[in-house]
Parts: sequence; C-alpha cells; structure tokens
Amino acid sequence: MSRPRTFVPPVGARAYALATARGEFAVIDAPAATGVEPKGIALLLPGFTGSKEDFNPLHEALGARGYRTVAVDGRGQFESDGPEDDESAYAQEELARDVLAQAAAVGDGRPVHLLGHSLGGQIARAAVLLDHTPFRSLTLMSSGPAQISVPQQQRVKLLRDALAVLPMAGVWEAMQAMDAPEELDEGGPQGQADQEDQEDLRRRWLGNKPAQLLAGGRQLCTEPDRVDELAAVPLPFHVLSGARDDTWPLPLLDDMALRLRAHRTVVEGAEHSPNTDRPAPTAEAIAAFWDSANS
Repeated sequence: MSRPRTFVPPVGARAYALATARGEFAVIDAPAATGVEPKGIALLLPGFTGSKEDFNPLHEALGARGYRTVAVDGRGQFESDGPEDDESAYAQEELARDVLAQAAAVGDGRPVHLLGHSLGGQIARAAVLLDHTPFRSLTLMSSGPAQISVPQQQRVKLLRDALAVLPMAGVWEAMQAMDAPEELDEGGPQGQADQEDQEDLRRRWLGNKPAQLLAGGRQLCTEPDRVDELAAVPLPFHVLSGARDDTWPLPLLDDMALRLRAHRTVVEGAEHSPNTDRPAPTAEAIAAFWDSANS
C-alpha cells in the first residue's frame, strides 16, 4: 500500500489566509471530529524549509481526540508572503510576534496549545518568552536547546552559500543531486516520496523567500541556550522527538527535558520528523500531553 501524500489535507480541513494584527498567514485549519467533545485549539509551527502541510498526517488523529489544529506557514514560508531580500523581517523576535498574533486570531481570547517543529520550536520558544499568556502549553518537537549539530551547521552553510549565487530553482536541483540534511527534509525522506509529492516539494521550495531561508539558517547555527529562561515560565512543557536525530542528538533533548521538568516522548522508528515518519504514535503522544495540560 502506498503511503498517503503529505500535501493532501484531511477531509474537512480548510486552507485559507488567516487574518491577524500582523498580516495574513496561510493556514490549514482542521476541526475537532464531529460528535467529539471539543477540548481545545492548537497552533502548529513547521520547521526550516517545511510548511503547514507537514502536519497533515496528524490532523485527523488529533481531531478525533477533540482538538482543532491550525498549522501555519510563517512569514515568507511557502504560501505566506514576506520580503524577498530583507533578512531583518525574519529576525527571531519579528517571527515570535507573528506567532503571538496568530495565537490571538486562532484562539479568539482562549489560550491555545503551541507546538513547534525544529526551527519552529525555536520560534515558539521565543514567542512564549515574549508573552506566555496566550498559550496553554508548549510542545518542542525535534527542537533542541541551542544551535544545531556541527555536521548540520556545515550542511546549512552549503545551502546558504548556494542561495548567494544560484536562483531558487538552481538550488533545488543542486539539493536533489546530494543527500539532503535533516533540516532540509521536513516533509519526510525524499527517496520515498512519489512523483506528485516531489512536485509539491519543489513547488514549496520555490515558494520560500530567499531572505527567510538565509535568516532561518543563520538562526539554526547561532541560537543560544535559553532553556533556563524558558523553565521559569509557568507552562506545561513537552519535549518530543524521534528515536534518532542528527540535528539535535537525543542526549541534548533528554537533558533539555530534565531542565524544563517537561514531559518527554521518544517515538520509536522515527527520526527528525516524527510527524511524517510515525504520525499515529506521534499524534497519540501529543494529544495525551494536551489532555494532561488541560486538567
């Protein structure tokens, strides 16, 4: 049986432009399942070179547990607009303030569960440190305490160097000629993607703004450790990852969870993208944590 296409949202989900105080952002908004008592709302932030579609495999299972889930393209990411060349627009604090605006628009006065994958986790952390009151909980999925591993930094540097001299289409072709680093493969192993998914992945890549990629790559390689600062925030935390991760090795994630006094989940059989590698156990772990955070 072929695997479901990552870019196909579940039945009942809506794709639209979410209006916020800081502009419009492309979202996929999936409701709680019919006949299930609504338990809450969650805002889902994708990782570097990823997009809202990376959460498509999770929506149905989370909806069955009573959660409305809203996955968002950040500024300059895939179908959300942003400047082509102005990296200052993608400073971490700017993106964090975007998240606060998104939470306000989605929650409509109610606190929302926040989940960030990889680079999205760093941005989610920055938003919570600016103002934790719009949020009920924070889940950091495959997102570590500080900068990414040295081998991944080297590969991100190659990408940034390529972006400086090649058009986006040329960089895509170069990426296909080599093994993509984990941070450049948020949608799952590209060797497993069918032709339609490959076309969608290329379309997503071309939708990203170069300045957003350059700024995001720099952030991944320079992010400081802010775990102690985050630990002082009065929210429930969840650190979730696959059983293998070359971007932030598991001992770093284990230690971060201890420092945060966070719930810790390791999804067996998954790597840097448990949302696409093993969506069923990933969704189960997320929903169970949200249930505990609601109580």
